[in-house]
Amino acid sequence: MQTTPALAAQVRSGGRRARDPQARREALAAATIEIIAEAGIGRTTHRAVAARAGLPLGATTYYFPTLDALITAALQKAADDQEADLEIWAERLRDAADPAVALVELVGEYMADRRTARIEFELCAAAARDAALRPLAEAWLQGLHELLLPHVGDDAAHDISALLDGTMLHLLVTGAPLNAPALTAAIRALVSR
Repeated sequence: MQTTPALAAQVRSGGRRARDPQARREALAAATIEIIAEAGIGRTTHRAVAARAGLPLGATTYYFPTLDALITAALQKAADDQEADLEIWAERLRDAADPAVALVELVGEYMADRRTARIEFELCAAAARDAALRPLAEAWLQGLHELLLPHVGDDAAHDISALLDGTMLHLLVTGAPLNAPALTAAIRALVSR
């Protein structure tokens, strides 16, 4: 059984776990993210999360009374991680000599971590069905548009965002390698329209 790093840090000598409520919430959210990445939201259960976090089953329902609350907490954590990723992307684009090349490099780096990509696309799929999750998914979509806006303008930012989202989804589903020259050319075409 794997335990999350946050929970492993809470283990006391003698194998007893500290009863830090925040650490337990974070460990459960992190374990939920791992389960979502591996099996999807539809196969996420309190039991699987408790096992992954190395906590008793009762801890999941104590901190998150419903499965929806547990999944929402995990997706909120994933959305927070996305926001941090977007800040890195924005910094890289600010310093880029060629924004199209920089974007393609960022997409390549992003897709190298298929686990994170699966989580983020699970979030988008879940948001399509659950209005309560939409703000989390929209933050990613809007964030990508906003970071492109100063470099390419509103229309191109919209089109490039859609192109990148579609490309990443395609790569995730097919497992195909990124065709960097084709994506670079497509981004440049959208900028020059």
